[in-house]
Amino acid sequence: MKIMIVEDEALLALELELEVEAAGHVVVGTAASRKAAFDIIESSTPEFAFVDVHLSDGPSGIEIGRRLAEREVPFVFVTGNVKRIPEGFVGAIGAIEKPYTMNGLQNALSYISEKVTGDQTISPPPGLILAKSFQRQNDAS
Repeated sequence: MKIMIVEDEALLALELELEVEAAGHVVVGTAASRKAAFDIIESSTPEFAFVDVHLSDGPSGIEIGRRLAEREVPFVFVTGNVKRIPEGFVGAIGAIEKPYTMNGLQNALSYISEKVTGDQTISPPPGLILAKSFQRQNDAS
């Protein structure tokens, strides 16, 4: 999968990039701001994204999530405060709460990869908070 990372903390972005690549995926871009994320969305057409809610230019991760949802790009929020995500998760599959473990991240990435490629039988791992709309889809399958 071609994955975009939106994270303003350089060390977390690098760790996430390494985990994504170790799992066999390609990182098409890393953004620390709304503008940089919009540029990646336009130029690289990601197939999935990890989006931090609060970036260097404020809580612009929500706007990025809306843009991804408009383009039908699946994504999850990665945040230290899940309560900052609006009800309905603006189209996100769900959220991974910081601090996360690398094992938890790998499990979430495996689940997301399977769901995006069409496996409807896999169960969500602990640590991945599903959006209610996605939970209903998951329960129906």
